[in-house]
Amino acid sequence: MTKAEIIKEVSKSTGIEATAVSAVVEGFMEAVKDSLANENNVYLRGFGTFEVKTRKAKTGRNITKNTTVIIPEHKVPAFKPCPDFKSLVK
Repeated sequence: MTKAEIIKEVSKSTGIEATAVSAVVEGFMEAVKDSLANENNVYLRGFGTFEVKTRKAKTGRNITKNTTVIIPEHKVPAFKPCPDFKSLVK
């Protein structure tokens, strides 16, 4: 499902104009991105958690040059669904 499809679905189910729904969806996504960029997790009760995880440094391979490279420690965004959400998908 794409962002446009989500906007269309929410607009249809709530009766709110698609432009207003689009602004809300864009605002939500910006708020989540800004929060994660500042290393603050976002908790949505009944849905899940958007969080920042730290990946440890590790050794990798550059297969084109057949050399070993060190991949430094870095942070990545992650999503952890709540148990109810997980059970719906299973």
